[in-house]
Amino acid sequence: MSIETTNEADTAAGDKLFAQGCEFVKGVVKMDGLPADGRNEVAFAGRSNVGKSSLINALTGRKSLARVSITPGRTRELNFFTLGKDGALYLVDMPGYGYAKAPKGQVKGWNRLIEDYLKGRQELRRLFLLVDSRHGLKETDRATMALMDEAAVSYQVVLTKADKPKSEELEKVLEKVSAELAKHPAAHPEILVTSSREGHGLSELRAA
Repeated sequence: MSIETTNEADTAAGDKLFAQGCEFVKGVVKMDGLPADGRNEVAFAGRSNVGKSSLINALTGRKSLARVSITPGRTRELNFFTLGKDGALYLVDMPGYGYAKAPKGQVKGWNRLIEDYLKGRQELRRLFLLVDSRHGLKETDRATMALMDEAAVSYQVVLTKADKPKSEELEKVLEKVSAELAKHPAAHPEILVTSSREGHGLSELRAA
């Protein structure tokens, strides 16, 4: 099992980066709407209801930067935010997968947008794959991982809601996820463990 470890310099740099501001730029529904200015991008993906919006808000110190809803599947675009001094890079909030109360044709369109973005976006430097620490990897997560392996896009698993399971349950999930990641060539070997509610692991994620 491998858990992310960071030094003080990386942690300080990460906290400084996220303290410099994060502003919404645009929501993208088609590939031809993607920003074309060549800035590096880091994206956050995961199943609906994994806590993605809450984590992004916690990372940036904003209460409503990313919309949080009691209804899963409300993020239906690739939402781009500038991050850091002079908007040095883009943070991308991706549509959640695995759940959506919408017509099948519309859901199919979102899934196609996600797939096209992940396979064809040169500016994408790392995908953070959010996984609920209570449940571990699901088949939809594995499908995304396979896509990342095929596209040779670096991705790193971030366990969310780490305050929910008991410590021994969390340990078991960590072991299972770590063993599975070892089989995927594009996967970062270290796992980040976070809790938006308690603030656990946020500095490590900012450093990454």
